[in-house]
Amino acid sequence: MAKVKVTQVRGRSGATKRQIATLDALGIKKIHHSVEVELTPVSKGMIEKVRHLVTIEEI
Repeated sequence: MAKVKVTQVRGRSGATKRQIATLDALGIKKIHHSVEVELTPVSKGMIEKVRHLVTIEEI
């Protein structure tokens, strides 16, 4: 499986509870925090739901 680096670039203050829970599930804690995630269908769907808050880089 491919890996991607997900970095939060926008704040959580305007996000819904569901989007905040998705960021928590991905392991992202605050702005400019990055995590490496295996690109599975589940993680891809989670990233898609918060794509306006994060940037994605392929590793």
